[in-house]
Amino acid sequence: MVFYVYVLYSASYDKIYVGMTTDLEKRVYAHNHLPKGWTRHYRPWRLVHREEFPDKSSALKREKELKLHQGRDYIRTIILSSE
Repeated sequence: MVFYVYVLYSASYDKIYVGMTTDLEKRVYAHNHLPKGWTRHYRPWRLVHREEFPDKSSALKREKELKLHQGRDYIRTIILSSE
């Protein structure tokens, strides 16, 4: 099983969301279409970054790193380079 750490960006609201999943396509769809959760307020979401990990513990560690200040700076760099 592959674990993904992913970053979504809402250009409309300048919001970033970092998460982890085993089914990336299904999870991104849920953020953009399902009627509940924090992310429903800031649609549409665009996948701007993803990383693959062989185990859950590695993915969780990376997810936490991206949620810290330095991780957010790294994500902003990715967003700016993709625009």
